[in-house]
Amino acid sequence: MITLTDTAAVHLQQLLLEKNAQAGSGLRILVEKGGCAGWQYTMKIDQAQSVDRLFSHNGVSLIVDPQSLTFLEGCRIDYLESLNDSGFRVDNPNAERNCGCGTSFEPKAA
Repeated sequence: MITLTDTAAVHLQQLLLEKNAQAGSGLRILVEKGGCAGWQYTMKIDQAQSVDRLFSHNGVSLIVDPQSLTFLEGCRIDYLESLNDSGFRVDNPNAERNCGCGTSFEPKAA
């Protein structure tokens, strides 16, 4: 299961409205090779496909493909605001270490 905080749900709802997203759109979270720690998170507004898993909270959805789910199971998605940077953040219990940028991680050894 992947959870979305109340704060993240509010910001995602605002983002979907600002982008005039189609009904049924949500935040797709992908894990791809790259970044300074080996794997990176990519996020975009998208529509779910038949193979995707949906995680809903307060009327908004996270969309995760099966390959990314293996890296994201048990994650918590939050939205943080700071002087330097604001945005969605992934709290990933499957990460051995995270890059300082917050978008890259090294998975724990199997």
